[in-house]
This record gives sequence, C-alpha cells and structure tokens, in this order.
Amino acid sequence: MNWQEFTALLVLATAMSFSPGPNTTLSTALAANGGLSRAMRFVVAVPVGWTLLLAICAAGLGALVVAVPPLRLAIKGLGIAYLLWLAWKLSGSAKLGKADNASLSVGFGQGVMLQFVNIKAWLLALTLVAGWIAGQPDALSRFAIVAPVMLFYAFVSNFAYALVGALLRDWLAKGKRLLWFNRAMGFVLVLTAWWMVSV
Repeated sequence: MNWQEFTALLVLATAMSFSPGPNTTLSTALAANGGLSRAMRFVVAVPVGWTLLLAICAAGLGALVVAVPPLRLAIKGLGIAYLLWLAWKLSGSAKLGKADNASLSVGFGQGVMLQFVNIKAWLLALTLVAGWIAGQPDALSRFAIVAPVMLFYAFVSNFAYALVGALLRDWLAKGKRLLWFNRAMGFVLVLTAWWMVSV
C-alpha cells in the first residue's frame, strides 16, 4: 500500500468514524446517563465488532450480502428495528442512571452485535474491502494495515463522543435537561433508521 492509498484511508476513516451514527450516538447517551465507566463496555465493543465485520467482509461474506437482496434486507430490517427500539427506550429516560438498568442496557455483547445490523458499518466495511483489499496480490498484508487503523479510529471516535456525554452529566442533571437530551439522542437514532431505509 503506497502513501497515497494510506492517506486516502485515513481521510475516509476520519470522516466515517467521527460523523454521527448509531455507535457515536449511543456512546454519548450511555455516558451521559450512566457515566464514562458504564459506557466503556460499549465503546470497546464497537471496534471489536466492527473489526470482526471487516474480516468477514474481506473473507467474502460482504459479496454474498450484496448479491442476495433478501439477506441485505433482513440485516437492514433488524438494524432499523433495533435502532427504533433503542430510541424509544432512550427517549423516556429522565434521570441519571435510569438508562443503565434493564430498560436500556447496551453492553459489550450487544455492542459487538450492533455492528452486524448497522448499515453504516456495512457500507464502510464493503467500501474498504472493495477499495483497499479485494483483488490485490497483497490482500492479507493490506488487511493487516486497514484493520488496526479502523479499530483505532472506531475506539477513539466512540471514546470522544462518550467523553462529551460524561462531561455533560452535571449540566444534564438539572431540571428536564437530561430528558430533552435523551429525546434528542433518540431522534438522531430515528433519523439514522430513516436513512437506513433509503440506502
């Protein structure tokens, strides 16, 4: 991989990782409601799950998903349903810590699995495989470069969003600020689900 390709990879990683989406929205909301330590399970789960998704796409499953429309539709449908469920649970949380209980608990396992129903994650993985890995004579060494870079960006972006959520906790504890914040985060998830319908 030459330096131009690597630079393009970093630009794509920055744009996709730091733009709002289901992962960053949940990282922010979980930290705002339950603190940074509670959100860290999800923050760590995102890069783990996403790296698994990238590996599976590089191994050929991505091509299968593209080639079999019902499979793609099923993934999309599950992702949309899950995001809408999270948005509904989040929009009713008005007290700090309430989102940590069974009504809205997104732990490590769920964070990993969310990547497999996240259309944004699929699009990025398929783009990376098509543009940087597939069909190249050094595909394995390219994967060994792309995967750690994306793992790093996935962690840093979600940690940054979670840190913002954690820093807002004291301010959100006053009045109905947390309720409106959670409703705003829920609305972002609904918008993400709506976007998923159109792709």
